[in-house]
Amino acid sequence: MFKKFQPSSDITGQTPVKSSVQRGIRSAILFSWKVDAETLEEIWPKKESIVHVKCRDHLSIYALHGEPLFFQHFDGPYFPTLRLLHKYPSILPHVRIDRGAIRFLLGGAHMMCPGLTSAGGWLPPAEAALPAGTPIAFDAEGKEFAVGIGFTKLGTEEMKAVNKGVAVESVTYVGDDLWAIQKL
Repeated sequence: MFKKFQPSSDITGQTPVKSSVQRGIRSAILFSWKVDAETLEEIWPKKESIVHVKCRDHLSIYALHGEPLFFQHFDGPYFPTLRLLHKYPSILPHVRIDRGAIRFLLGGAHMMCPGLTSAGGWLPPAEAALPAGTPIAFDAEGKEFAVGIGFTKLGTEEMKAVNKGVAVESVTYVGDDLWAIQKL
């Protein structure tokens, strides 16, 4: 999604977000992320207004004081930026990819089932299974911080059973053009 993103040419406009729309975004984030109201208040204070940065290809980035906080493609789910995820690692559920999958993820590839179900990979246990379409963070075997963000194409139990094909669709990763943007 951000593989060839250039702010100078891909950003088409910036507008402040109305307070009623901000309330809707806030409730959607509280519903879809593993974040409580206090943490969200720390990330984005209620009195602060965010800016909607419109980009090509129906991409929306929401920024606070010029710092990108989260983004959305079409009317899909809201995803935090990796910088925000590194500050607050508990806001998304995590899966771990094995060492062999790291180079493919950093090249922008989607994650396949074997990279998550092998010895170095990790998926949540059955009682904490994630359904398809859940925003998740990628941890890499042997790394401290998340290296990417995506959403599940299959439920985690289905990934374990099938063990082939695309398991998680990547939306951003360390080293892509969104990672390079610190201020808009």
